Amino acid sequence: MDIEQKQADLIEHFVKQASNVKGGYLASIIVEATSNPCLFAFSEILSVPNIGELQGTEQSKYLDLLRLFAHGTWSDYKSSAGSLPPLAYEQILKLKQLTVLTLAETSKVLPYDHLMQELDVSNVRELEDFLINECMYAGIVRGKLDQLRRCFEVQFAAGRDLRPGQLGSMIQTLTNWLATSDNLLMTIQEKIKWADTMSELDKKHKKEVEDRGEEVKKTLSLKLHTVSRPTWTSEGMRRSTLNLAE
Repeated sequence: MDIEQKQADLIEHFVKQASNVKGGYLASIIVEATSNPCLFAFSEILSVPNIGELQGTEQSKYLDLLRLFAHGTWSDYKSSAGSLPPLAYEQILKLKQLTVLTLAETSKVLPYDHLMQELDVSNVRELEDFLINECMYAGIVRGKLDQLRRCFEVQFAAGRDLRPGQLGSMIQTLTNWLATSDNLLMTIQEKIKWADTMSELDKKHKKEVEDRGEEVKKTLSLKLHTVSRPTWTSEGMRRSTLNLAE
């Protein structure tokens, strides 16, 4: 089963669970979802009405925790850890994986120093082991570890849940891309039309040259034929008559 299908199945599972319980039971579902090693998208779970009802209750910190896993990073957790539930090892690992995805959204070349700072990793070996074992093997990123330049070159990164307000920006980006694509397509079509026109003109010119060449050949052939025919002058005719008389 591929990653996308597995995630879809997990999302459906947790959405159904969250839709059938309320109150404190939702906290355990949120902890289970954020601890699952194969789940990296949480917006569908966030949209369950029962989950939203946690706002303003004693369990609201679990709603904040789910929002953090949907949109936040490890640094975000550290800055607000006092108001959030403590994290298990699996949740810490998951949040650091999600942090890599967030960083990959803004840059395809991630310096080791920046990664170590964001992930609380103390050395390059530990960082590279994390990127290989917990990110690339998990299928959420693909890339190249460049030890010489001390950076991770991202070739692919799974997308995270859209943050509030991000949809409008994404739609605008796609709209701009579509407009640019349309303009590029028009330019290409104009170039093709120009090339076709030039090709026709070239064929026409070639035909004209060939026709002129044939005309020149015919003219030269006619002149050569005319020159090669014997011409009887009056002197020649007189000499011929004398020869016959003798």
